Amino acid sequence: MDYWINSGLHGLIPGGSTGEGPSMLHEERKRLMDIVIDQANGRVPVIPGTACNGTKETILLSKYAQDAGADGVMIVHPFYSIVDESELYEHYRAIANAIDIPIILYNNPFTSKIDMKPSLVVKLARDGYISYVKECSGYLQRVPEIIRLSEDKVTVFIGVDDTHLEAFALGAQGWIAGIANFLPHECVELFNAAVKEKNFDKAVEINRKIRPIGELTEQSGKFVQYCKYGVELVRGKPVGPPRMPLQPLSEEERSRYRALVTAAGRSARA
Repeated sequence: MDYWINSGLHGLIPGGSTGEGPSMLHEERKRLMDIVIDQANGRVPVIPGTACNGTKETILLSKYAQDAGADGVMIVHPFYSIVDESELYEHYRAIANAIDIPIILYNNPFTSKIDMKPSLVVKLARDGYISYVKECSGYLQRVPEIIRLSEDKVTVFIGVDDTHLEAFALGAQGWIAGIANFLPHECVELFNAAVKEKNFDKAVEINRKIRPIGELTEQSGKFVQYCKYGVELVRGKPVGPPRMPLQPLSEEERSRYRALVTAAGRSARA
């Protein structure tokens, strides 16, 4: 936590996709929240991932996060139930009515198999049930569309590691990045250049170095494995294998990733 905070990251999201929240037992997820919130100690916002397949479970975990001192929660759609738009609306409405901290709606059809359209995101925002959206549909036009339709009632975060710069150019105001686990300085520098300084020449130059890493991480679907290996490579801190049923990277995959990290100017320690 100290490494990430001292690297300039603006917030921490324990138990999200890369953090393997869905693979953890509930007691483990609660323990993770407690550790991160305690160690952050108010220095940056902590927004745990609290999504479960059922609304009741999600509410219980979100209430725990709130009571533990979280600044908000991030919630992806139910990942087994086949739900329509009215059911999705009621899911998020019920959660929002049960807690007093903001919700980041996490639209990730790649894993949840449900794509929440901008009109529904905006309806939830206008009705006061969500404050932010982590947009991972892969459709970049969603960024300006959500901003336009919501009339600035929802803040758009991009949640992918391969088209983040394009999303910033279209108005995204945040980036929830998997590769920030092991490239925090570069991610913060890129974000600051693109969003805060509006210096896209500088942002493009930074992005040129790290984009190949983000592309492989994102497009392979093995973002958990690659990010864990990235922490080991850059920080020299093994963080264990992925939780089953996911399997560790092959030696060929590790070698390829190591070459990309080295090419980006980071010394590989493993």
